[in-house]
Amino acid sequence: MIRVLKAFFPAVITAYIVGCLLATQVVLGNLGDMGVDVTLATRLQASLHDLLGMIAYLLLILVAFVIAMPVAAGLVRVHVVPGTRVFWFTLAGFVALVALHLIMRQVLGVYPVAAAREWDGLLLQGLAGAVGGFLYSVISSSGRR
Repeated sequence: MIRVLKAFFPAVITAYIVGCLLATQVVLGNLGDMGVDVTLATRLQASLHDLLGMIAYLLLILVAFVIAMPVAAGLVRVHVVPGTRVFWFTLAGFVALVALHLIMRQVLGVYPVAAAREWDGLLLQGLAGAVGGFLYSVISSSGRR
């Protein structure tokens, strides 16, 4: 259980950081496409602002991973093909964040992250989840016998 928790929280935090940074850059990229001058300093300042200001998104990712990681663990047990552990946890992280955005949109009519309104932004949020799921797989498997 300790191994699982040691892997869970870094995975959630990593997915949050990657998701926030990607979302910020997508929004700033859209501003740049509209002719707004977005400097490197602005990108860094906005990234830090969003990392500190989107804590509710961190909690949503935590809930999504609470559901997704046990599902992935079950799939790993069912599919005992060597080398698929990383695949299932990475896929679970991806699906968790994409589903989070789609469910929030259907149930509440909002996206937790504005960048996820478009397919490219939604897939980038899925990528953030995949990074978190991958990290969970790696950390939780270290020391396994």
